[in-house]
Amino acid sequence: MASTSTSLTLPVLPLDDEVVLPGMVVPLDLSDADVRAAVEAAQAAASSGNKPRVLLVPRVDGTYAGIGTLGRIEQVGRLSDGDPGALIRGLGRVRIGSGTTGPGAALWVEGTTVEETVPEPLPGSVAELVTEYKALATSWLRKRGAWQVVDRVQQIEDVPTLADNSGYSPFLTTEQKVQLLETVDPVARLKFATEALRHHLAEQDVAESIAKDVQEGVDKQQREFMLRRQLEAVRKELAGLNGDPEDESDDYRARVEAADLPEDVRKAALKEVDKLERSSDQSPDASWIRTWLDTVLELPWNERTDDRASAYDIAGAKEILDADHAGLEDVKERITEYLAVRKRRAERGLGLIGGRRGGAVLALVGPPGVGKTSLGESVARAMGRKFVRVALGGVRDEAEIRGHRRTYVGALPGRIVRAIKEAGSMNPVVLLDEIDKVGSDFRGDPAAALLEVLDPAQNHTFRDHYLEVELDLSDVVFLATANVLEAIPEPLLDRMELVRLDGYTEDEKVVIARDHLLPRQLERAGLEPGEVTLEGDALRKLAGEYTREAGVRNLERAVARLLRKVAAQHELGERKLPFTVGADELRPLIGRPHHTPESAQDPAERRTAVPGVVTGLAVTGAGGDVLYVEASLADPETGASGLQLTGQLGDVMKESAHIALSFLRSHGAELELPVADLKERGVHLHVPAGAVPKDGPSAGVTMTTALASLLSGRQVRPDVAMTGEVSLTGRVLPIGGVKQKLLAAHRAGITTVIIPKRNEPDLDDVPAEILEDLDVHPVADVRQVLELALTPASNGAAPEIPVAA
Repeated sequence: MASTSTSLTLPVLPLDDEVVLPGMVVPLDLSDADVRAAVEAAQAAASSGNKPRVLLVPRVDGTYAGIGTLGRIEQVGRLSDGDPGALIRGLGRVRIGSGTTGPGAALWVEGTTVEETVPEPLPGSVAELVTEYKALATSWLRKRGAWQVVDRVQQIEDVPTLADNSGYSPFLTTEQKVQLLETVDPVARLKFATEALRHHLAEQDVAESIAKDVQEGVDKQQREFMLRRQLEAVRKELAGLNGDPEDESDDYRARVEAADLPEDVRKAALKEVDKLERSSDQSPDASWIRTWLDTVLELPWNERTDDRASAYDIAGAKEILDADHAGLEDVKERITEYLAVRKRRAERGLGLIGGRRGGAVLALVGPPGVGKTSLGESVARAMGRKFVRVALGGVRDEAEIRGHRRTYVGALPGRIVRAIKEAGSMNPVVLLDEIDKVGSDFRGDPAAALLEVLDPAQNHTFRDHYLEVELDLSDVVFLATANVLEAIPEPLLDRMELVRLDGYTEDEKVVIARDHLLPRQLERAGLEPGEVTLEGDALRKLAGEYTREAGVRNLERAVARLLRKVAAQHELGERKLPFTVGADELRPLIGRPHHTPESAQDPAERRTAVPGVVTGLAVTGAGGDVLYVEASLADPETGASGLQLTGQLGDVMKESAHIALSFLRSHGAELELPVADLKERGVHLHVPAGAVPKDGPSAGVTMTTALASLLSGRQVRPDVAMTGEVSLTGRVLPIGGVKQKLLAAHRAGITTVIIPKRNEPDLDDVPAEILEDLDVHPVADVRQVLELALTPASNGAAPEIPVAA
């Protein structure tokens, strides 16, 4: 159908944040100046018998829309709240033209009515659109409970009126309503309204679903709360009937809330208490949870001993170390430095350095019996901290360090957590004993688990697999002990500062025995101080001939054995107390000495009494020791050829033997040795104590000297011992463990020691009293070794070479 447009001159009634579409009836507040001016202007221009008309134009951000709504003022009066107002009905769309003049203070414009056309009859697609819109509108109105409006919407058949009826929808934004007003095509307008309504209903369905889920969750919590209260009441009744104590879950909750726990630990513990309350008493989970809660509650989360490092003087700490240990001056000096640094940092309030705490992890490495464990106790005593020893010898399971997962039966926290629990403090001194004895197998590598424990950058957030909460180990002072440095994994050694304990001199052993071992063993033997006295020469003989070790453990056993003998003879009436033990009484009491110095033996009984036997020096897990190397040549008729090595030698030591043989073959002529024998007869090198594995390059000069002695027929001096690696050109190369080897030579009665020239700086670490008794020769070439070690040739006679069948 066709229609014509009409020109109109109307006062403008601006609408802010509101849009009136044709067909809508809206009340407007006349207290607004613009509204009142437009209504008054319309009333002034209206002819008698006609109702005033205005142009309702939306204004968004101060900008007027291009199309407004022709409005008729139906009534002017009071609104429901008592304010003056006007009731206006929208009649149709007006396209706004240019401004003009008119009565009143309102803005007047010229406009043209917009006529809308809809094809008749309605096409099928438009009819379907009308049906869909009515269905969506009906669904939305029913959800809001607006049943009286449903029938009105169903009765509308006119497409423009149905589309403009969506202007009442509160979910449409002002921009969407302006778009509806400016859309002239009724079908396009109805499509837009249908799409907006469909989108809103979808959002409403999602919101309702979420609200339903939330309500169900709230209902479930309320139901669970009521059931739990009922369960508590039932348990209390049962406890009263059976005479049992109150429910333990209540006890755990009270204990957790009363405990001084870190916040994250408290949350984890309360979460476990919730699980305990929901579980049955017979459930295995309940038992696991109770064990875990007991462990957490027993840990000293915020307990710390007052660190005496900020109060005591370093001289006092040094006195404690000197009182507890004789000798070991360099070690005690390093520990004193360690404590001094901690004291100064505590006084200045210095905590972390770049995320790391100040202070090192000290690794005390040395042979058994030198006092590594007791040094750890002395450090704890000097600092005023608790002391805990963690034995790592033979540990092969990573879970021993990090703890077991709680899913395993019999799960326990790791040894570190157990040490903290045992100490009752978060800042004890923890001694990781025998760290070199840690092994690894299919259960993991415990040494790798220790990397985090000993790293100051990581151990403040140490997480035990059993606890599953972070534990701060940054205040713990870790000390480690080991016998063999090479057995400690390199990454683990990198996190520790090495402090070597190379053993005691004989004088130090006498002092230790007199001041520490004897008083302790007197008490253990049930003897009063002064009832048995050991003279100095007896102690020296015990240390030198009855025991031969780097430490003092066997010396203490010898003292204990001696005191037991005296106590037993006193009880039998064979000896009266008090009794003084001199050097001559040792043999009747505890037998003959076990270690006679080589220099004190009869010359015919010495090992070096024949050519081809040399005294070497080595370092073992028990400290320094003497090592004999023997050489022989096979009979050319019946013996084997080539080089034979025995004594359970390692690869490096075998290579040293080959190097020694090659050097003598190539330089034998200049040394005036019958090297032809080396080509025709087999050479056999043996290192006694074949059950003990031996390896290392430092026996190179010893093997060379043994072969040279054998070929020349010249014996090796019995008072000479040597160490050093040898090269194919005869150079003597540096080795390790010089201090331990010199101490071993001194214990064995050696007076002359040959060491590599480049090891001469290591002599600074050797006690002065040892150097006074030893004649140390630093050499750079193996020829110097032979000149020093071999006895002079006898009258130029041909050497007598021992023959091995």
